[in-house]
Amino acid sequence: RRPKLHLSFPQVAAAVVNALTMLLFVVANKTTTAANAILLQYLAPVFTAFIAAALLKEKTRIEHWVSIFFVVAGMTIMFANKLHGGQLFGDIIALLSGVTFSLYLVFMRMQKEGSPLESNLLSQWIAAGVCLTVSLFLPLPQFTQQSVAAILVLGIVQIGIPSILIAYAIKRISAVSANLIAVIEPVLNPVWVFLFLGEQPGLNTIIGGAVILFAVTGVSVISARRSMT
Repeated sequence: RRPKLHLSFPQVAAAVVNALTMLLFVVANKTTTAANAILLQYLAPVFTAFIAAALLKEKTRIEHWVSIFFVVAGMTIMFANKLHGGQLFGDIIALLSGVTFSLYLVFMRMQKEGSPLESNLLSQWIAAGVCLTVSLFLPLPQFTQQSVAAILVLGIVQIGIPSILIAYAIKRISAVSANLIAVIEPVLNPVWVFLFLGEQPGLNTIIGGAVILFAVTGVSVISARRSMT
């Protein structure tokens, strides 16, 4: 259907901070270690708890705080043997990407009575415009079957479909709950690597991932039961 581009503050704000999240995360991966970039970005639920309370008046319940504690603990266990000093600049950029991701979910939640999907559409246009501009100052890319396949998978599976699902889900659950569920993404990375590349996950990865899945599942069940009472 035709997009509803009314350019309200929440619609534009969500688009801008989502574009920033994608761009900042790419920069963080180039300027610090991958483990540092992932861990620092996925501190986002902590930021969301405070931002949502201030802007949305959504109360962060005790189960959310408990889940946040275990998620942070699980992430630390997962990446304990991969964390390095990194570079201060890259670590700061990764942390900023966590803040912008938190703001993105809050501004999307502000549109729970409207159509937040258009924010994702706008954010892709913004990110594409920035990247195309930057690419003018870079060497011409070499297109191979592998690179084209990666672009298609990232564009459709990693960004496209999740953008639609988030826009649907954020109208029905709180910003904190959405952020906690999104933390499952890095937990599943070792699963995909094992299935497609045959790399065995380490003990820390298994333990940390189990802690995160337990925390996210627990808070989701409790929140669902609370909404039915």
